[in-house]
Amino acid sequence: MRKIDFHTLGPLIALVALVVLGASLNSAFLAPANITNVLARSAFIGMIAVGMTFVITAGGLDLSVGSMAAFLAGITIIAMNVLVPNLGTHWGTILIGMGVAVLGGLAAGYLNGALVTKARIEPFIVTLGTMGIFRSLVTWLADGGTLSLDYALRTLYRPVYYGGIGWITWPIICFALVALLGEWMMRHSRFGRHVEAIGSNDRVARYSAIDVNRVRLLTYVLLGLLVGLAVVLYVPRLGSASGSTGVLWELEAIAAVIIGGTALKGGRGRVWGTVMGVLILSLIDNILNLANLVSPYLNGAIQGVIIVLAVVLQREKHAAGER
Repeated sequence: MRKIDFHTLGPLIALVALVVLGASLNSAFLAPANITNVLARSAFIGMIAVGMTFVITAGGLDLSVGSMAAFLAGITIIAMNVLVPNLGTHWGTILIGMGVAVLGGLAAGYLNGALVTKARIEPFIVTLGTMGIFRSLVTWLADGGTLSLDYALRTLYRPVYYGGIGWITWPIICFALVALLGEWMMRHSRFGRHVEAIGSNDRVARYSAIDVNRVRLLTYVLLGLLVGLAVVLYVPRLGSASGSTGVLWELEAIAAVIIGGTALKGGRGRVWGTVMGVLILSLIDNILNLANLVSPYLNGAIQGVIIVLAVVLQREKHAAGER
């Protein structure tokens, strides 16, 4: 009889257990409105976490994604507000703003990747530095306050977050498409195989004629692109950006990746596991809020504990495999 791999199925089992727990604690947990809200709010972190899966699998790390999202949201809002007097309030203005977010994400991702691969600076140091840079820039652009999107433009833009097909909103649909494409890339594309090979042993990967620096650079560019796409969906939700936008997003994204079974040291990536990790974190947050068990201000502490426990479990499994 085949033995069940609890390490692989662990995220799925935990997700099912959380759904059962949430339903037993509050009857409103399984209401369509609550499920839609949880999934829609998960979409931002989820899309970023899919990109983070590739970066971590290749042996990298990015601590700047939350600050990057805040900065991209800020310049997107500024660009659209500047265009309103000349172009007017219509979808052309919004599409240009979307382009600013996506191109800005690509540029920011390329900057991080280039500093890691070409300047040969440790990913932790690079992204710690750019985290501070992006956060300071958006705070400066907002003059310490908040950047707000033109009201008429925000009203026109709102359906990008609140609209959709039935109760399935566009952020949920985009997250699902990104997850499916990410899983296919990791499992079936040459790029995904190269990412895992580099994370396992970059020296052997070089001997196998893999362009290690190029692949690593592309993982950061991919992550930047997904941060930009997440911003496109995030801006119509609140219509504003400030120095506090995206705080702890990097913690949530990294936690989701680790919970999902991706090795923190690289070499093994599970996009489907990352999706489970994102949903687990969102459900924990939702259950705590509905049941009023602890203060919502402690959510960051809970996520930090989850990261530590996930890493400990990974090390125990690795140690057991060596024995």
